[in-house]
Amino acid sequence: MASKVTALAEIQKLLRDSGLRSTSARIAVLQQLRKAGRPQSHAEVATAVAALGLDKATVFRNLNDLTEAGLLSRSELGDHVWRFEIRTEKHSHGAAHPHFLCIDCGSVTCLPGSAIPLALKSSAESIGEITEILVRGHCHNCAG
Repeated sequence: MASKVTALAEIQKLLRDSGLRSTSARIAVLQQLRKAGRPQSHAEVATAVAALGLDKATVFRNLNDLTEAGLLSRSELGDHVWRFEIRTEKHSHGAAHPHFLCIDCGSVTCLPGSAIPLALKSSAESIGEITEILVRGHCHNCAG
C-alpha cells in the first residue's frame, strides 16, 4: 500500500513540476505506461484505462498533453501507429535507445542502450546524430 501511495505522490509531483494539473486522467495514463514498461499505442492505453471511465478522446488528449510537457516520448516505428512511453533520465529519447518491433503482433519492447553496437555508435559520429534505432523480428509468442 505504501508503495502505491509513494508512486502516486511521485506522479503528482512530476505533473506539477512540468506545469500540468494533476488530474485523475493524467495520473491513470502515467500509471498505465509505468506499469506497461514498454511503449504503448493510444488504443492499448485507452483499453487499459477504460474501466476507470476514461474514453478514447480523453486518453488521446492526455497523451498529447503529456508528450508536449516532455513527460512522454512518442514514436512511430514504420507501421503508422504512434506509441508512447514515459521519459526518465535513464530512459529518454534525448539518449536514443533501440526498440524491438514484432512484425506479427505489433508488440514493441525497449532494448537496452548497450544493445547499440559500438561500431554503429562510432560511425554515427561521421554520419550525424542517431535519433532512433528499430529492430524488427518475431517475438517469442509469435515465433513459437
